[in-house]
Amino acid sequence: MPTKGLKHKVGLESHGIKNAKEIFWNLTTPALYEHISRNGEGHLSHLGPVVVATGQHTGRAPNDKFIVKEPTSQDDIWWGKVNKPFGVEQFDALYGRILAYLQNKSLYVQDCCAGADQEKQLHIRVITETAWHNLFARNMFIQIKDLDNLANHVPEFTILHVPSFQAVPSIDGTNSEVFVVVDYSKQLVLIGGTYYAGEIKKSVFSVLNYLLPKKHSVLSMHCSANIGSDGDSAVFFGLSGTGKTTLSADPNRDLIGDDEHGWSDKGVFNFEGGCYAKVIRLSEQAEPEIYQCTRQFGTILENVVMDPITRRLNLDDASLTENTRASYPITHIKNAVPNGMG
Repeated sequence: MPTKGLKHKVGLESHGIKNAKEIFWNLTTPALYEHISRNGEGHLSHLGPVVVATGQHTGRAPNDKFIVKEPTSQDDIWWGKVNKPFGVEQFDALYGRILAYLQNKSLYVQDCCAGADQEKQLHIRVITETAWHNLFARNMFIQIKDLDNLANHVPEFTILHVPSFQAVPSIDGTNSEVFVVVDYSKQLVLIGGTYYAGEIKKSVFSVLNYLLPKKHSVLSMHCSANIGSDGDSAVFFGLSGTGKTTLSADPNRDLIGDDEHGWSDKGVFNFEGGCYAKVIRLSEQAEPEIYQCTRQFGTILENVVMDPITRRLNLDDASLTENTRASYPITHIKNAVPNGMG
């Protein structure tokens, strides 16, 4: 399989992927921009963000999430409407169909980490069909800066993201063409049937929700967090779109993170290396830090409307969805805490 970029010793063969057309390993943001443009996946907007559209699915699909019911984890999971069981044989069959589908296709790989506390960090690999979803992974998770460490990175969990593969419920045992299936014994997440990028980050969050309390006695939290000059951390809880990102982006305090955190005996730490802010009707006056990120290179604008001639954004236009999003590295926020620790 022809490969390009910063590959390391654990290849895709370890995931059963064979006969790929090309594999692009750990491409940088500028390189991924080139691929996004070349593949026709998105458009450059004024001042440098890339604008993408997710098509039919513009939000998460809670009814299409499953966990494989297998001996190593089944007694630790509260099964029900949220944590729906998926059979081992069903998973293996679906995985086999995906592997067959991926033959002779180009793939993008990002090796990165989740969890700013290095003692509790999860080493992950995100494999995607598209360059823009690979950039999303690069934005949202913690990059491995040292090239030797990157070359020797061994993934503890892998996310295989195949949005153009649609499940067949009568064959695959899913509820629809969309699926997000976690197998804790295989340390693998399968995502398909949807281009909405939020499924990638939330799948990793689900994995951390399971692993961190069990392995490290860490409380995982869906919240934003910031820290004051005296070292006082504040956390902001709330459902999606309720203002966590806005409240934590305080010019008088340093941002730890905007969405997912752990609370250990050392304090609060960010799970991610980026932000995924809701930007519908975003105001430069009310939210200047986030607004500025919609005008920066490296930001992905998901389902944001753009004038195709001037390339100017219309953040007030909800014609595609109310759930317009911006994905950007946390370094876009000037007063972010560099190490993600509070």
